Order: sequence, then structure tokens, then C-alpha cells
Amino acid sequence: MDLQHVNVKLLLHQTGDADLEPVIPVFHTWIQDQVCEELLLDVADYRHVHAGPGVVLVGHEANYSVDNSDSKLGVRYNRKAAVEGNNQDRLAQALRAALIACQRLESDPRLHGLLRFNGQEIEVFINDRLLAPNTQETRAALQPEFQAFFEKLFVVGGFSLSNNAHDPRRLFSLSVRSTQAFSVSDLLKNLPS
Repeated sequence: MDLQHVNVKLLLHQTGDADLEPVIPVFHTWIQDQVCEELLLDVADYRHVHAGPGVVLVGHEANYSVDNSDSKLGVRYNRKAAVEGNNQDRLAQALRAALIACQRLESDPRLHGLLRFNGQEIEVFINDRLLAPNTQETRAALQPEFQAFFEKLFVVGGFSLSNNAHDPRRLFSLSVRSTQAFSVSDLLKNLPS
């Protein structure tokens, strides 16, 4: 299965309802300074949507967001354009982009430490229901790819992979949980190249 449109969400420490309003000017600065590899275009505010997309930084090749979908706060990278290479390369590209975005948000003084990666939980989505329907067959086909990728990422310690293939209307996704906590910089160092 040749994956494209890989999405990665890094789950954050969550203490109640986070006020995401300070993220809006931060994302506007990212557009002004074009800090990402992708062309950044606009910011969309969906904070009013319960358990929704939060604040989205819209780009030409990909979107970045601080989202609260499924009532789980996280930094999400949503790749829209095709990426060269194999599946391992595409997973690494999406995770690298999400980690760098999370690192920028964690270190931005305007956010006063509001957003911190929880160190253990990552969600991966394939935003292509035709190619990767949310079924057990898709999971069986992709399991070796994800297993190999996360074994390299979590070089010390174990991890678990789980998915919910009960609703075919949802994107295929895997939840990854490491048995130990990692910092964003540790994961960037461990990322398969």
C-alpha cells in the first residue's frame, strides 16, 4: 500500500479547557516569516466547534493545527500534497513536521508553556478513505510498516499500537503509546532518516 496524505497528531498535556486564542497570533507570525517548509497561507479559527479542529494554519502542501478532535488536545500535521519516497520516508516527513511545529509552539514565549507534548502519545491518520479504509484488513496490511517505523523511533523502551476499525466513515488511524516519555528533541534525534 503506497501511503500519501499522512497526518500526525502529537497529544499534549491537558489541564482542563485550554484557551487556544494565543495560538492565533503565533500562527500569523509563522505565515509572515514562512517558518515551515510548506507555503503557509491563512489561519482559521474553529475554537467554537466542540471537540473540533481548534486553530488551523492553512498551507498549500499541508495544514498545521492545534486541534481538539475527539476531545484530545494535540498538535496536528495534515499533509495534503504528495511526498516522494517510500512509506517510511512519508511517515518520517509527517512526524518531523509535527515535531518541529510542536517544538516551536512549546518554546514560543507568547504561549507561556500552554502547549507541551505529553511525551508518550502519537496518533497517525491516513487521509485517504479509498486507499486506506478504516478496516482490520488495512491494519493488517500496514502493521509491518508502522511496527518498523516506531521500533526505530522508540529505540529504548516499548510501545503499543491500537486502532478503532469499527466505523468505516472515520479515517484509518493508529494510536501509538510509548512505555516511557520522550521529549520532542529526543524524538527528532531518533527519527529514522
